Amino acid sequence: MRINPKVSEKIAKVLIWAAALFVLTVLFAIIIYILYKGLPMINWSFLTEIPRNMGRDGGIASAIVGTLLVTTVALVLAVPFGIGTAFYLAEYTREGIVRRIIRFSAESLAGIPSIVYGLFGFIFFVMYLNLGWSVLSGGLTLAVMILPTVIRTSEEAIRAVPDSYREVSFSLGGTKWQTIIKAVFPSAIQGISNGIILGIGRCVAETAAVMLTAGGALRMASSLFSPTRTMAVHFYILAREGISMNNAYGTAALLIILIFIINVVANALVNRFTAKNK
Repeated sequence: MRINPKVSEKIAKVLIWAAALFVLTVLFAIIIYILYKGLPMINWSFLTEIPRNMGRDGGIASAIVGTLLVTTVALVLAVPFGIGTAFYLAEYTREGIVRRIIRFSAESLAGIPSIVYGLFGFIFFVMYLNLGWSVLSGGLTLAVMILPTVIRTSEEAIRAVPDSYREVSFSLGGTKWQTIIKAVFPSAIQGISNGIILGIGRCVAETAAVMLTAGGALRMASSLFSPTRTMAVHFYILAREGISMNNAYGTAALLIILIFIINVVANALVNRFTAKNK
């Protein structure tokens, strides 16, 4: 029995909307539950005090600073190399063995579990380079981890820029580099920023790789060579060992708020940059 095309289209729309609503319902249920449990724990002392008594008392100031430091190190290293590689693949190479090798390597790195990155970071950065458990070891490991994401999203954003933009630039006497800076990059900034935001989210939420490379020290990090504990690691240890579920929920709620703020600020900066260039 053949179904009427209009009926099948309506069924497909209903199923698609049902799937989208299901995903949104699960997402908001998780967020609301964590915020309900965690927001009462967030106060000035929770944000400014260092954890005491293994995390049962005090706040999470050192974990907040550790999260920001490790994420910053990872972004400073991964973003320039990732965007540069993306422009090289999209603008300076043709389809060939070099491009296929780089793309295959990036895709392979993207599929590696985070615990494997952590093991690599522990063996290479912590032990071989003798950096120890430190902010720098954790940042270097996370930089390698998010590099494929930055490369792939940036390359797709660059390739989405119409060729007419490049042709107009060349016709006006612009060089290859001027075309990239003045025409391609401003048009691709939205997609590139999305890749960076994804990388930030993965850095902030990562646990296994950071535990093996940055350590789990509760004290405030004084330099890039100091061990530290990120918020995700702090939440994991508090919840897994049953040290303090209240502080664990507070840390999780603050993680959600931090990621939300990062997304809002990044999108606002990108929109402002785009509007200025237009």
